[in-house]
Amino acid sequence: MDRLDAMRVFVAVADRAGFAAAARGLGLSAPAATRAIAALERRVGTRLMQRTTRRLRLTEAGQRYLADCKRILGEIDEAEASAAGAHAEPRGPLGITAPAMFGRVFVAPIAIEFAERHPQVAARLFLADRLVDLIDEGYDVAVRIAHLADSALTAVRVGSVRRVICASPTYLAQHGMPRTPADLQRFDAIAFAPIGPAQEWSFRVGQRTQTIRPPARLVANTAEVAVAAAVAGRGLTSVLSYQVGPELRAGKLKLVLADHELPPVPVQVVHHEGRRASARVRAFVDLAVERLRAEKALN
Repeated sequence: MDRLDAMRVFVAVADRAGFAAAARGLGLSAPAATRAIAALERRVGTRLMQRTTRRLRLTEAGQRYLADCKRILGEIDEAEASAAGAHAEPRGPLGITAPAMFGRVFVAPIAIEFAERHPQVAARLFLADRLVDLIDEGYDVAVRIAHLADSALTAVRVGSVRRVICASPTYLAQHGMPRTPADLQRFDAIAFAPIGPAQEWSFRVGQRTQTIRPPARLVANTAEVAVAAAVAGRGLTSVLSYQVGPELRAGKLKLVLADHELPPVPVQVVHHEGRRASARVRAFVDLAVERLRAEKALN
């Protein structure tokens, strides 16, 4: 069995969590599938799978190798399709990642639409409030809300969002309106901290940036919880503008310290393949850019 066939066996075994099911799907015997995985492990020089009588799981190296195998096999399938004149139809695996709430609101509908348009693409959407390494973790496209450092990534800006401070009208009527960032030390804060301790809040004061860590009455790791607590009158919260758009329009929350907001944060669609991007990556990026640029919340 050549290396590519062995990689296909590895992907099938990993996806089906077992040798017997993978072998049946590939028309092989279970011993042949076992030998193929053993040959791969000898070639790469490390264990890819931990196998017991009851379960099979990938090692850390196996997880990375699985992502690479899927990408390589997908590119081979696409190259063959292109040579056969079928390049217009994207196919193969596509990994997409985005921040959790932004992904649910904006990116998930795009991924669903893309999957309906291109049934030959196996899309995988991962939403998390952390920086996902596209190469190491096996993803093709990311939507990021950040000023990107110089890197090998290709980025297309689709809009921007603001970091805003808001509270319920009831809370502000009871406690007053902060006039300067320093005033926040006298107010209750609801901190949104996806990872680690409560975040500091930054503001523009004249020509400099001032950082404040107001006393946190509640720390939440999701924006939805922080927004809900603010609507309930528990204090002020610092979130991105799209996260409170409906509440602001409904009058459930009011902005404070708007004159001290930092410049908007760009929203960008990024990928790591540059001009050599596969048809599926190009097709998804084109659709995502079109849809996100049309979103009023990002303009």
